Amino acid sequence: MSKFCLTVACPTARGIVAAVAGFLSEKGCNITDSSQFDDLETGNFFMRVSFESQEGADLDALTAEFTPIAENFGMEWAFHDEAVKMKVVIMVSRFGHCLNDLLYRVKIGALPVEIVAVISNHMDYQKVVVNNDIPFHCIRVTKENKPEAEAAIMKVVEGAEADLIVLARYMQILSDEMCQKMSGRIINIHHSFLPSFKGANPYKQAFARGVKLIGATSHYVTADLDEGPIIEQDVVRVTHAQSPEDFVSLGRDVESQVLARAIHAHAHHRVFLNGNKTVVVQASPGSYSSERMG
Repeated sequence: MSKFCLTVACPTARGIVAAVAGFLSEKGCNITDSSQFDDLETGNFFMRVSFESQEGADLDALTAEFTPIAENFGMEWAFHDEAVKMKVVIMVSRFGHCLNDLLYRVKIGALPVEIVAVISNHMDYQKVVVNNDIPFHCIRVTKENKPEAEAAIMKVVEGAEADLIVLARYMQILSDEMCQKMSGRIINIHHSFLPSFKGANPYKQAFARGVKLIGATSHYVTADLDEGPIIEQDVVRVTHAQSPEDFVSLGRDVESQVLARAIHAHAHHRVFLNGNKTVVVQASPGSYSSERMG
């Protein structure tokens, strides 16, 4: 039995839920999970529906037959096959905690993605990537060669037919052109102190200021550096008795968890752009299970 999901974003209107449910029922589909949000401030409506095709309806047929309904409501919409893993390119520099965490989660089936390439501006993680049977590309970036380097990066992304780029502590600023070309398809991770403690050694700056919370933010990348729509955040408490090195270690852990959760939400088509914010609907039952438990 095929499992699919439908994502819908449109101006709010009466009858959207009824139209979607009625269509799926008519096509022999059973809804197993549904989430929706009506933003009263913007007038936008968002919906994600998981369903099983019990009478053999495929995505091509569903797409063709749903189109008139979608046009009637002015929807941005898509059907997704939940068996198809999203293709991801990971970019990393010299901090490997997020990369290693993602490699493990993908290996045990906890993230429904396929890592099709890893790109770095350094050679530090070549062996660990190759040992996971993933292509590794070292693309050096300087002020002088940035356009050529980004062209090489995009060649890898497009050659691998990647759906998403993940900046797993990639310490290079992407150009406005690349951000616009991949709008809504680049996810970044950083500490949550911003706009405070910019620049080098933010955790040492935070220690010197006596902060009591350390956090991480994962967001879509836009031309406005570190100000794209936020997908996921979390914090961990710290005390005066901990050292700057403790802050860094705790920060690594929360960064890894927050980035993984953001990718999980995106890969399950649970994230909707809503202006400069996001709507992240709840996870379907069973979506956090992995192939290798324990």
